[in-house]
Amino acid sequence: MVLLAGCAKDAPPVASAPGTPVTAMSTLPQPEASDVIRSTRLAFVGPFTELRVEVFGVEEMQRDIMTDGEGNFAFPLIGNVVAAGKTPVVIAEEIRTKLAGKYIRDPRVTVNFKAPTSAALAFQSMAVSVDGEVKKSGSYPVVGRMTLMRAVALAGGITEYAKLDDVVVFRNVGKQQYVGIYNLGAIRRGNYEDPEIFPNDVVVVGDSPQRRQFKDILATTPAFLSPLILLAREF
Repeated sequence: MVLLAGCAKDAPPVASAPGTPVTAMSTLPQPEASDVIRSTRLAFVGPFTELRVEVFGVEEMQRDIMTDGEGNFAFPLIGNVVAAGKTPVVIAEEIRTKLAGKYIRDPRVTVNFKAPTSAALAFQSMAVSVDGEVKKSGSYPVVGRMTLMRAVALAGGITEYAKLDDVVVFRNVGKQQYVGIYNLGAIRRGNYEDPEIFPNDVVVVGDSPQRRQFKDILATTPAFLSPLILLAREF
């Protein structure tokens, strides 16, 4: 494993291999197409994604489709299909629902990614996982360019216990795993660039024990003393 231990305050990550001196790095390495192919994570449709859509028994509705720049496509009878950020299974069910009853009695619809090519992989949108002190942990589709601040925003933003200088990004490139520690507060201030986040990255926002301890103190302190404690804390 190659470990990226973050600088304490405003600096971008630094790189370190076990048993060697710490070496500065400006950014985490970018994943390669082969890293996406090896991934077993859930894939989402994005801009310029090639799909195979089939409605069983209806030959004119069996076709290859490429989504447009916004991740959408047109389909016979039902018009525009908003596909960006959705899985093929979800898209198939939406098409089936729109066709059912009105056009076809009991349609059977399948949507699949076409065999991946290097060009298609550049656009196929997959998921980033966001965990830790965020309001809605989970996996979120990467549609277009994603940054660390945007990934955290997708997860509802940080909680009151978040430790802004301890935001970790895990990334696999080739046969190595990289870990970057970022200072979200410094990024917000513009001290350094908001780093790009790629499909299959895992973002973990750290916890601030001091904030938790302070809230515990407030919970056991008479209400009339709380403003005094808050004032002392600011100084």
